[in-house]
Formats: sequence, C-alpha cells, structure tokens
Amino acid sequence: MRLAVLAFVSALLAAPTALAAPTCNDLDGHAVRCGTLGAMPVGWEPSPQPLAAQEAEPRPAGLSQTQLFGIVCFIGGLLALFALLPDFEDGQGGGWDRQEDDEA
Repeated sequence: MRLAVLAFVSALLAAPTALAAPTCNDLDGHAVRCGTLGAMPVGWEPSPQPLAAQEAEPRPAGLSQTQLFGIVCFIGGLLALFALLPDFEDGQGGGWDRQEDDEA
C-alpha cells in the first residue's frame, strides 16, 4: 500500500506544470486579453491614479432579498418535484421490467 502511495505521489511530482498565458492591462488598469485593441504590452502597469479610480468604482452589493427568495423557492420546488416522483420499485423489489426468469 505504501508503495502505491509513493508511486502516486512521485507521479504527481514528476508531471510538468501547466503555465497560463500572460494577461495584459488596458489604459484604465482592467485586465484584457493580450493582442486586442487597447491592450498594453505584457508587464505594463497603469499609474496610481487609474488604479485608485478603479478601486473607487461602486461594486455590486450581492443578492437582493427578492433574488435570494427566488433562489430558495426554485430549490424548494425542485426538491418538491423530486419528492413527488413515483416509487420505482414495487413492494417485492421486482423493478420495472419482468424478465423471463422472474416468476421462478
């Protein structure tokens, strides 16, 4: 068992790592795809003024009470539909289909 664990760990450590493509910024400091219109070179960083303006932008507050209520109702309705499904086994455990040897 220890040998299998050691082999598994060594295989994980020997695997090459995956590298992601670099990201670029636009003039406002937002991350954009490199090579698109308005993308700055790789490694370029905006001056502190656009970064401060970006941090001062209002962010979404999250879910409203109405959205949260809708999500809870949806999940509750889905669970209620699951509860209303018929029993797929009959009382004797025979299942849906009768086979040739079921009577024996």
